[in-house]
Amino acid sequence: MLTYNMDVEERSVWLRATPNNAVLAHPFYATEAGLFYGRSHFATARTDKESYILFYTLAGAGLIEQNEQHIELPQGAALLMNCRTPQSYCTAPGYDVWEHYWVHLDGVGVKTLADSVQSQGRLTAAHVSRMEMQPLFETLFAEWKKETTTAQIEIGLTLHKMLALLAHQQLSGDESRSNRTMIKQIADYIRAHYAEPINLDMLLAQIPVSKSWFLRLFRQYMGTTPYNFLLSTRITRAKELLVLTDFPVGEVARQVGFEDESNFSTRFSSMTGQSPQQYRKSALKPFAQNS
Repeated sequence: MLTYNMDVEERSVWLRATPNNAVLAHPFYATEAGLFYGRSHFATARTDKESYILFYTLAGAGLIEQNEQHIELPQGAALLMNCRTPQSYCTAPGYDVWEHYWVHLDGVGVKTLADSVQSQGRLTAAHVSRMEMQPLFETLFAEWKKETTTAQIEIGLTLHKMLALLAHQQLSGDESRSNRTMIKQIADYIRAHYAEPINLDMLLAQIPVSKSWFLRLFRQYMGTTPYNFLLSTRITRAKELLVLTDFPVGEVARQVGFEDESNFSTRFSSMTGQSPQQYRKSALKPFAQNS
């Protein structure tokens, strides 16, 4: 359900699109966008929408509310929100205007970057230079009108740049630097001890945070779970051993931390699309041709 009071100036812009299946397969795509010159009574509330929305305030301020969170979005601030749970936004109390860019966007790339942009799942504003953000929205609007394959690619790249700006700002604050240092410490530990038995409790024993917070932070900074990071580290090292040594597959498995050769082969095949022996043969083939 959607309710709104479209208290905006006539010069406001509202663009809409219906992406085809090819566009929906892109990691970043948009369905609506606009530039609203909101006045004091501008307001929108909805129960859900299958997209994210990105706001950027040019003048005045907006008030964003979701999941019992309230955040003011002043001039120069940007915010990404998942619209799949009830939300509302309006011109902030005490302000006569909320001049803002906005875009409804989605895709697997958006979902991935949302973990970095939305700090611990909270509504989080980031201050971004108008000189950086406004040209991106202008590019978005210009490409929107072309409706070509090239334009859709450019729109996707532009959306990626917008979210990258937010992510950079979110990850560069004092609290974020401290969190990043902590996660780097854990990642370095995994890289150094990948061949040993490692479990989540061992990692948590090294840092003073809860399990849920740690898992969320690790995904935010490393883009995956600690377990998958460990698997990736082990498989990468296994690739090196398969190419650079003549160790049997069972020995390679042991050296990278797998006690069972069958489990290693299953994991390796799942992550690379080849068995360890197939990978060894295909990786050595170019060397043989050049020798």
